[in-house]
Amino acid sequence: MPKRERQQQLAKLIEDNPFMTDRELNRRLKVSIQTIRLDRLELGIPELRERLKLMAERSYDPVRSLPLHEIIGDIIDLQLDKSGISIFEIREEHVFSRTGIARGHHIFAQANSLAVAVIDDEIALTASADLRFVRPIRLHEKCIAKAYVRSGPGERSKAKVEVITYVGEEMVFQGHFVVFRSREKQREGDHHTDRD
Repeated sequence: MPKRERQQQLAKLIEDNPFMTDRELNRRLKVSIQTIRLDRLELGIPELRERLKLMAERSYDPVRSLPLHEIIGDIIDLQLDKSGISIFEIREEHVFSRTGIARGHHIFAQANSLAVAVIDDEIALTASADLRFVRPIRLHEKCIAKAYVRSGPGERSKAKVEVITYVGEEMVFQGHFVVFRSREKQREGDHHTDRD
């Protein structure tokens, strides 16, 4: 493939999925990692770590329900009571030493903390969770968790949050969380707290 065409494809792949690693790009475009790095440099596209930092610096709603250091993974997008995205890299301390497979509680912790973080309230607590681990996650894989608030309009004291975790484009985990709010969510235009 000619260099110009390859660089156009590389730019499009990163635009479509800013979480793609150089290794994923090298497999997709069938060239060496060094070629990918040189192409990125020529195009002015930073490495994954820098892209993530830039995304995290973009303005997003501040987390209200828990301190940032208590969230598992790095939040890179958050719209309170709507959606959120976090990324979590599996390191040595997250895996079973014999198999290199991530311990399930780390995957759950990323999803659970994102489900709580997306709630627009001072205190939000997980009431229940229905989980499905789709496939084992391995050392050095990057887990991208996406949370979506799915509550109906009549549910004020609790929220339903779906979290789907991906490695690349493959779904590896899905969780449905019910999260209690510390106070009832007021409807827009509701100016009084008395109930009729």
